[in-house]
Amino acid sequence: MRAFRGRFRPSRGPALAFAAAAGVHLGALAGGAAPVARATKPVLMPLLAEYVLRRGGPRTLALALLCGCAGDTLLQLSGELPFLLGMGAFAAGHGCYLALFARHGDRPTSRRLAAGYAAAWAGTTALLWPGLPAGLRPPVALYGLLLTATAYGAVRTRRRAAAGGALFLLSDTLIAAGLAGRPQPPVPQFWIMLTYLGAQYLLAEGVLKAAADDAEGARQRPGPPHASAARHFFTAARASTMP
Repeated sequence: MRAFRGRFRPSRGPALAFAAAAGVHLGALAGGAAPVARATKPVLMPLLAEYVLRRGGPRTLALALLCGCAGDTLLQLSGELPFLLGMGAFAAGHGCYLALFARHGDRPTSRRLAAGYAAAWAGTTALLWPGLPAGLRPPVALYGLLLTATAYGAVRTRRRAAAGGALFLLSDTLIAAGLAGRPQPPVPQFWIMLTYLGAQYLLAEGVLKAAADDAEGARQRPGPPHASAARHFFTAARASTMP
């Protein structure tokens, strides 16, 4: 029976489907096939969410990915309102991630790392601020703070999650740079989606591993550190904005 389970994994189908859809989507972006890219983008995160659920992962993680799906879909529409709604959907997803990091994170962090992430947020915001449309400046800055908190919080979970948080930060910084008229790499949408898909997958894998370890009692996790880690980050962020 054990050997049979090793050969048959219920999560393998959704994982392969996600990889195939991601490959088609990225290939369409690279090749300039816009209709294919638009058609495949909304199915990516639901496939990854199905993979998470088949692995027995937390429903909050699946919800974070589905928030990403809503954001992906809204950002394909033109206009400032769909962009703001899409950013709001992603913000809800980051809220889910932060709740997961608080529940399953047990790796230590440092004030120095918090200060580094906070300085990166403050510096990026200052650099992009003049080029952003006036109506988007405050929401983009606030979203950037939440995104940076996610990247920092992911460090507490697993190395894969930490890498995913950093990639998410890079992906959304590329989007903001485009809005602000800053230089971007060739075919920017390809690089935005490549880093974004890698970010979501690595975040999901990191949380799945942490949740599985907790469920098995493999780790003894103290309660207070997540609160102090969040406090370190937001204290550093506040300090970085002071003259």
